[in-house]
Amino acid sequence: MSQLKDEYLHEHSTPWIIGFSGGKDSTLLAQLVLEMLLSLPPRRRNRTVHVVANDTLVESPVIARHLDQVLERIRKAIMPLRLPVVVAKTVPEVDQTFWVNLIGRGYPSPSRVFRWCTDRMKIAPTTTYIKSQVAESGEAILLLGVRRTESTQRARSVERYDNGERLNPHNSLQNCFVFKPIVELTTDEVWQTLLQSSPPWGGTHRELVTMYRNAGGGECPLVTDKSEAPSCGTASSRFGCWTCTVVEKDKSAESFIEAGYGDLEPLLEFRDWLKAIREDGSKRSATRRNGTLNFVGEGRLIPGPFTLDARREILDRLLAIQEEVGIGLISTEEIGAIRKIWAEDTVLLLEQEHA
Repeated sequence: MSQLKDEYLHEHSTPWIIGFSGGKDSTLLAQLVLEMLLSLPPRRRNRTVHVVANDTLVESPVIARHLDQVLERIRKAIMPLRLPVVVAKTVPEVDQTFWVNLIGRGYPSPSRVFRWCTDRMKIAPTTTYIKSQVAESGEAILLLGVRRTESTQRARSVERYDNGERLNPHNSLQNCFVFKPIVELTTDEVWQTLLQSSPPWGGTHRELVTMYRNAGGGECPLVTDKSEAPSCGTASSRFGCWTCTVVEKDKSAESFIEAGYGDLEPLLEFRDWLKAIREDGSKRSATRRNGTLNFVGEGRLIPGPFTLDARREILDRLLAIQEEVGIGLISTEEIGAIRKIWAEDTVLLLEQEHA
């Protein structure tokens, strides 16, 4: 808390941006920042704090509901508490959502060798928000709830970008500095702090604890840099996008289903099917979207995007599941963008056939 207060009271107007995923670490960070602000007299709360969440639009429905509830509670608490806080949620552009890329353009479901989703759905939207704050204020400070003891990979990342100062320049965003206030805390210390306190925005952390217990894992973090992409979709039991095919098995979804979230079962089956058809050559084009063949080492040919027939099949199945579970899985705007790409691809295929 003293470190947060000392940094906040520096005499400049650089805004803070909290990367908020709704998981335990970012929740603790947001709580500590708001408690620090409340400890100051209103006249000294001179710098704006942005609580920014990223919604890929394919988040696990359980996580999405929790995130929206917490953001709304924070939003409602701001005015009566007289806090200079802005709550925001970033989303990918319609043209770059998961479904528009997979069903529209036919991108194969993401894998470790072709993880096309993180940059388009996570990094780009949040980067745009951060850049807007830098453009307005000249600089921005990004607060991340990362911890050295999260994993060996996280420890290496922390070490790589640690310059020995409290603020480290962001690896790819100019005039953006990274502040990691809870980097040295252990997992036990995080939970202990949360369980022994109530959030300033009201309620308790009971729902958060229950969510972790049911999921049997941890959240996929907010990602603002391509070097952090491997942490999005790992072999561990993490919850994030319900469509994630980077992992072999979605253990968190399985745990949620076992805990009584039966409406997730059709989603898990659909996710497994998406992963399986990625390896089905009959559902993939022989060429890339630009009409060229894709050869790798030793002349091995890599299949291109899903065929138009496969894309239509995926959309039909997705819409059927959406009706079955009663949860919005794809928007009308996305469907419109998909059909527009299909029309363009149909014309392109006809041109290639007659070339």
